[in-house]
Amino acid sequence: MRIYVDADACPVKEIIIKEAQQFQIYVTLVKSFSHFSREEDPPMVTTTYVDTGADAADYRIMHLAHKGDLIVTQDYGLAALALGKGCYVIHHKGFSFTKENIDQLLTTRHANAQARKGGMKTKGPKAMSDDDREKFRSVLHSILQRNHEESR
Repeated sequence: MRIYVDADACPVKEIIIKEAQQFQIYVTLVKSFSHFSREEDPPMVTTTYVDTGADAADYRIMHLAHKGDLIVTQDYGLAALALGKGCYVIHHKGFSFTKENIDQLLTTRHANAQARKGGMKTKGPKAMSDDDREKFRSVLHSILQRNHEESR
């Protein structure tokens, strides 16, 4: 297993890196060039930069990922593609995207987009809380632990 992170706006990169290092799992942070940094990556972490285009990071992640890898994203479209490829996918707020919930999530996203096009105001996401971070860490740890046990 490898972990791929849609990293431009990901608020839990440090948690991902810390948990992955516990299990000796490689992490690839995929960022647009507009987020370029000269900062060195920690051990077992690489940063891949892509063009600033709307879906460039998504395309790169889908090119790199294989069945059984873990993807961290808040993008429902990327989540749907990754599930189709046999990847595990989690949102930074601590829930798993699954074949059972992705259709409803995409439908809700589409309905909200249509409402906004029609001039309606919709609520944005709630701010990231400490509870969200802990929930994410717990879900991530469970997936990595299960993978570790299965690979023995």
